[in-house]
Formats: sequence, C-alpha cells, structure tokens
Amino acid sequence: MALDETIRGFMDRFKLPDFSGLDWKQSTDRLRQSFYRASRSVERDAPELAEISMLAVDGADGTLKGRLYTPLGAGIGPGPGIVFFHGGGFVLGDLDSHDMICRRLAAASRCRVLSVDYRLAPENPFPAAHEDAVAVWEWAAARTDILNMDPERLCVAGDSAGGNLSAFLCQEMVRQSGPLPAFQLLLYPLVQFVDIRTKKLTFQEGFFLSPNLFDYFRDAYIHSETDRMDPKVSPLFAPDNDFKGLAPAHFVLCGWDPLKDEGRAYASKLAAHGVPVTIREHPGMVHGFMNLTAMSMPAREAIREAGEVVGHALGAI
Repeated sequence: MALDETIRGFMDRFKLPDFSGLDWKQSTDRLRQSFYRASRSVERDAPELAEISMLAVDGADGTLKGRLYTPLGAGIGPGPGIVFFHGGGFVLGDLDSHDMICRRLAAASRCRVLSVDYRLAPENPFPAAHEDAVAVWEWAAARTDILNMDPERLCVAGDSAGGNLSAFLCQEMVRQSGPLPAFQLLLYPLVQFVDIRTKKLTFQEGFFLSPNLFDYFRDAYIHSETDRMDPKVSPLFAPDNDFKGLAPAHFVLCGWDPLKDEGRAYASKLAAHGVPVTIREHPGMVHGFMNLTAMSMPAREAIREAGEVVGHALGAI
C-alpha cells in the first residue's frame, strides 16, 4: 500500500539533522530539538479528561517524573490501569512528546494511564532504561491505592523503544516471579537492537527511524557489541522459557516501518508459546506515526482503536 499522503507531505518537510562532525552531545541535542518540534502538539480538540496530575515515581537510581491521566470514564473506585513508556530510541522523548498519545489512550481505553520519564542515553547507557522500567513497574504495582488502579488489571504499554521496555518487562517479571502485567500493548515495538541494515527496506529514509538513526540510537545506549543480543534489549532473542506465561499482547504495526517484520516475528513467538496475540497493521503508516495526531486523523483513529482493545481486555469497556 502507498504511504499515507498526509504523512508523506510531513516527511517531505521534516529533515533530520546531519550528525557529521558533531560530538555526541551536539548531535544528541540537535536530534532532541528536532524530535520535539515534530512530535509535540497542542490540539484544541484533544479528549477531555477528568484529571491530569504530576507525581514522583521511584526509578532504579532516584526519583523520576510521572504523569497520571484519569479519563472521564474511569469511575470512582480502583480500576484498570496502563503503565506507559515513551519511545525515542532510548535517546529521545519525554512526558510532553507523548502527552497526546497518553491523553487519547486514556480516553479511548477508559483506563488511568501512568507515563514516566525514564533515564535516557547517552547520559545513561544500557541497562539504565531497563532498570528504571522494572523499578517503575514494581513501584506502580505496590502503590495502586495511590494511583487508584486495580493491581489485577494493569497493562504495560509503549511505542518503539517503549514497546521494547514493555516486552522486556513482561519477560522479566516472569523471570523474577514479580507482579505480572495483565496485558501488553506493543506499538511498533523495537524487539531487537542488533541490526536492520541487512533487510530490504521499503520505507522513506529520514523519518523517526532509518538505518543510520537505528545505529545512532543503538550505539548511544549500548556500548558493548555483546550486549546487543542481551534479552533485556533484544527480547526477540530471549530463550523459549522466557515466552511462557506472558500476558496477552496486542501489536500495532506499520507498513512503512523497518521494525514491522521483527514485530510480526515476536508476535509469532508469543503465539507459538500459547500467548493470546492480536495484530493491527496500518499499511500506509510509518514508524512513529502516533506522534502525528495534530496532522493525521488516521493516527488519532489508530490510538483510539488500540485504547479500545486494552479497555475491552481489562474490562473497562
């Protein structure tokens, strides 16, 4: 299917900075500025929520910023909740870059959503983000009374690198016998951090993810080549036992995304081990398209659909 015309028009105007001749700090700063300009938006018709509040969340090495979204349909008592990890290659992204995704996800699912700023690379290399994900999840599971969430109906969710953290977290809680998620929502997830250059790529270079950017993110976060295959950061390559007993999963994939095939491969491995799996592919969309709700109605609709899947799975709808 052809690339969505609205997305194509944006891609034609949006250019990633040239990293050549820049040190890590200079190139990271420019990337972050560029990503924030592209992904942050203020939408007058954003869904109305009952409350949005800031709170401090325990990370693995200190306090992290969190934002709790309470939709109008959440009800008074403890209800289903979603712990959300933003994407950005472990280098980019924050609470604001993914604010609109979380607002729309909360409204559509009728679930409270907790979004957290985990530590980013290159300042905090592997496994900092993954350690924060575990700490955040355990904190949320232990404080569902404060979050007004039902501990038996917690979903972990994330896009791209956040999808990586979500997939890892489900495996890690099985390995550690920790509090298990009831559901996982994986939005065009990064499930292997080894290489994408060996693939035949049918997407336009230079938008949210490309071979050069993949390598840049990987090298910023992972300093040792041997760590690229670590199941923490490449859950696709985890041993078979790590796929047993995982939470039901819903995948959102994109036709114009170099990570699509790995996403399908991960879904197939889950299904092969008895995990209930559903997949929704958007053929005309690119990696990161849910950050474009200010200009794309299909992006809004995709978040609504994904939210409704979670809401139904957790009994909120």
